[in-house]
Amino acid sequence: MNLALAHSRARAGVHAPAVRVEVHLAGGLPNFTLVGLPATAVRESRERVRAAIQNAQFEFPQRRIVVNLAPADLPKEGGRYDLAIALGILAASGQIPVPSLSDVELLGELALTGELKPVDGVLPAALAAAQAGRLLILPAGNGAEAALASGVHARTARTLLEVCAHLQRLKTLPLAQAEPVSLEPPHYPDLADVRGQLAARRALEIAAAGSHHLLLIGPPGCGKTLLASRLPGLLPEASEAEALETAAVHSVSGRGIDLAHWRRRPFRAPHHLSSPSAIAGGG
Repeated sequence: MNLALAHSRARAGVHAPAVRVEVHLAGGLPNFTLVGLPATAVRESRERVRAAIQNAQFEFPQRRIVVNLAPADLPKEGGRYDLAIALGILAASGQIPVPSLSDVELLGELALTGELKPVDGVLPAALAAAQAGRLLILPAGNGAEAALASGVHARTARTLLEVCAHLQRLKTLPLAQAEPVSLEPPHYPDLADVRGQLAARRALEIAAAGSHHLLLIGPPGCGKTLLASRLPGLLPEASEAEALETAAVHSVSGRGIDLAHWRRRPFRAPHHLSSPSAIAGGG
């Protein structure tokens, strides 16, 4: 078999569109071509994948290798496709069975040693994989995040060799386990601490009761931040769907998720920043 197909997920905001990693081996001088609108970090995966396969005691095929990340018009960024590319090459060269890749989705950056490194934006990918009905295989460092949502079927691995052993049915990867959620009730600033501002307080209560949008306008120091920080205390406990939407934003931001308090409503104080261009003019 000279052709193999692996499945992965891109990162597009808080969404995770599907990416087909198509690998084809052909005769000719050894060459490794990566197409499908890859960014620099994705193009550099050629060297990471080559070293990881060799250090995992597999044979890197000395043939003409073409890897296509489809759809071709979707930008691909980061090292999240390393694992899918490596397994696609191993399947196309006959070192692991090709059918084993049909029902799994793969995420993870490869170290030169073959170790799997965590990536950003795993939660949206886990939710999308669950909707597609596929098993998600990802680095051990992302397992707790992927297991936040109910219905997600994900397994974690520490090395490329462990993933290959699982696909060859030589061993079973452990299921992703969520960290214990804090049972301590969240503490939010209390609206009772605000003196005066009767109209603004009533607007806050109406917005919280009816799930309306809220816009606070006024000069600095009039109490906008003070009032906005009290809004989460007026809202009921976040549902799982609401908490997952918030957690997905944290997941793709690169700052990570507070896994013990992920059901808590965000209540960072709002602020406004002005760039030099905004102050001095961009003309």
